[in-house]
Amino acid sequence: MRCPYCQSEKSSVIDTSHDSKGGVRRRRECDICQQRFTTIERAILSTPLIIKKDGTREEFNRDKLMHGIRIACAKRPVSAADIDRLIGEVESSLQRLGRAEAPSRYIGDMVIAGLKEMDQIAYIRYAIVYLHMDDLGEIKKEIDHLLTEG
Repeated sequence: MRCPYCQSEKSSVIDTSHDSKGGVRRRRECDICQQRFTTIERAILSTPLIIKKDGTREEFNRDKLMHGIRIACAKRPVSAADIDRLIGEVESSLQRLGRAEAPSRYIGDMVIAGLKEMDQIAYIRYAIVYLHMDDLGEIKKEIDHLLTEG
């Protein structure tokens, strides 16, 4: 493991623990400059290709999903840890499918369900784009539905 401070490849592991996402967290100390740093190791499992609405296929992009969710959660009391947890759930669910391809709708449905539990305003923001709500009547109907559920 290369030291982020001096670029040396010589470091010692001081402590090892497991994180909630199944990864291994290691606290290291550089043997050359004695600076300490943390590394996180996690297995790279393959995710299926995502079939878009127009029929095109693309690789699952965790960063793209995070960007969309962060926009929906902007200025809302949703922690980065909650967003990361939701993305992790979506990614692991895709991996468990065990298929070579999955429809983008599968991802969108999981995100919409997760946001609905996390923050209703973020849910509405995401739903407006994801469900193509282009008229105020549809949006009001969804808000009324949320209010009667709650």
